[in-house]
Amino acid sequence: MNLDRIRNFCIIAHIDHGKTTLSDRILEATKAVSQREMQEQFLDAMDLERERGITIKAHSVSLNYTTPEGENYLLNLIDTPGHVDFHYEVSRALAACEGALLVVDASQGVEAQTLANAYLATDLGLELVPVINKIDLPSAEPERVRGEIEDVIGIDATDAILASAKDKTGITEILDAIVKKLPPPKGDPSAPPRAMIFDSWYDSYRGVITLIRIIDGKISVGEKLKFMASGKEFQVEGLGIFTPAATAVKTLEAGQVGFLIGGIKDPKEIMIGDTVTSALTPTESPLPGFKKVKPMVFAGLFPVDPNEYPKLREALEKLGLNDSSFVYEPETSEALGFGFRCGFLGFLHMEIVQERLEREFNLDLITTAPNVVYRIKDNNGEMVEIVSPSKLPEPHFVEEFYEPYARVSVFTKSEFVGNIFKLFEERRGNQTSFHYASKDTVIIEYSIPLSEIIVDFYDKLKTYSRGYASMDYTIEDYRESDLVKVDILVNTKPVDALSFISHREQAEYRGRLAASKLKEGIPKQLFEVVIQAAISSRVIARTVVKPLRKNVLAKCYGGDISRKRKLLEKQKEGKKRMKMVGEVQIPQEAFLSVLKVDEDK
Repeated sequence: MNLDRIRNFCIIAHIDHGKTTLSDRILEATKAVSQREMQEQFLDAMDLERERGITIKAHSVSLNYTTPEGENYLLNLIDTPGHVDFHYEVSRALAACEGALLVVDASQGVEAQTLANAYLATDLGLELVPVINKIDLPSAEPERVRGEIEDVIGIDATDAILASAKDKTGITEILDAIVKKLPPPKGDPSAPPRAMIFDSWYDSYRGVITLIRIIDGKISVGEKLKFMASGKEFQVEGLGIFTPAATAVKTLEAGQVGFLIGGIKDPKEIMIGDTVTSALTPTESPLPGFKKVKPMVFAGLFPVDPNEYPKLREALEKLGLNDSSFVYEPETSEALGFGFRCGFLGFLHMEIVQERLEREFNLDLITTAPNVVYRIKDNNGEMVEIVSPSKLPEPHFVEEFYEPYARVSVFTKSEFVGNIFKLFEERRGNQTSFHYASKDTVIIEYSIPLSEIIVDFYDKLKTYSRGYASMDYTIEDYRESDLVKVDILVNTKPVDALSFISHREQAEYRGRLAASKLKEGIPKQLFEVVIQAAISSRVIARTVVKPLRKNVLAKCYGGDISRKRKLLEKQKEGKKRMKMVGEVQIPQEAFLSVLKVDEDK
């Protein structure tokens, strides 16, 4: 197809501003899906996406659109996530496009992720078409929002399209703007083939399937190709496009987006961002690819049944292929056995990965409390990264302790500013900026330790602002802090999976809270269970789970008291012996109780 008749675009917005509903309406308007087949969140194929009402993975679909003048166009639409934890999915989708629809809610206005995604698209040189969605709402203020787009984002919103994806208003205007305002793809159809991999997943029958955007030349079934990063060669077994159903094609040409099957069985051979080219007539230079993301939240994943360790390893390999922002490495815990230390972009990302592993691969997992990546300067003056509290050396080997700081931008209504200031102060935040985006919308920027925002900060922010505030964060740098490691001991044995790193001021309080939470989570045993929290060798908290006791005096009635005492002493001795050999079973809820310490702060 002529490159001038192709448009590659994606839809970007803050969470809940109507990206997925707008995608549904575009599918209907281009007759890609019949009324009978249509369902809400059509492109969200994952059960998790439908249940939570969020997009987790970017989805692509090729649409044939005929303008009112009778001209035919191929529109390649990529629907993207809105949550800050899936920011990497958005950047990969944008790299495959020339333009984007910037969707803004007509009542909520510009929010944190609207701004972050708009800047990301502008940095990549994409053309933006502003769309003010949800104009059917009684609280809609399209003119105010038009002003916010111009003042906050800094793009011209004079021709912003007023739309309502719910009642199908403005869909024709949006399709018209895609054709007229977004540029066609650049590329040389006669050059050697050059394509970029921007997503991939594993199929048990066909092996690894990659989603590619053809930049130059064309790729045909039966052709021999190679990955430029690994040098691995393979033969094309199948090509196709999503319309939105997977449709096989013989050739993919410059400007097109489609999937490629090459009979690759090992997920490790694929790298997201790699360049695919011909094995016989290769291109001279690879495409720029993607910036490697660095996970900032780490947690341990352990199978409940130790025999499922190989199954977990295989599942992580396949999931890592579909989500390249997720990293893992083997880890051993005295309490939990063999497992993996996994890195995530945020707390929601961690929840989604755990739930996908349990659902898609039928695994029963124990997840340890999440922590961020700390740095220490040891006695030799070397900087060492600490991804797990159990890897932290003894205090006398540590000269300086550093923790990551994040720059957090919060968009909120001015009436909630006091509550938000209070929340940031509780979490050791320092205000760096404060200004009005409009007469009642405020943008506040804070510098805050990342460890303070990964668990429950977003929920608290929504509670304190009655759901109006939105946030976005970026990692700033590492700063020296007064941090300590708090160990949790059960019957004097440290449970490495429950250790956590805390600021010294909060360590005692968090240690006491963790011990009391564990007491609630550990069921009664036949012997006494002592739970302690300690910093180095100093115990800062102690609590006891009383043993289950049989009433040994039930048959004693009347008579000498010494007989009763003898029976009680005998029971006490038995409990003491049992404590020496007894193993305390710690359920999953008890591990999560350390996490709830942050929620109760």
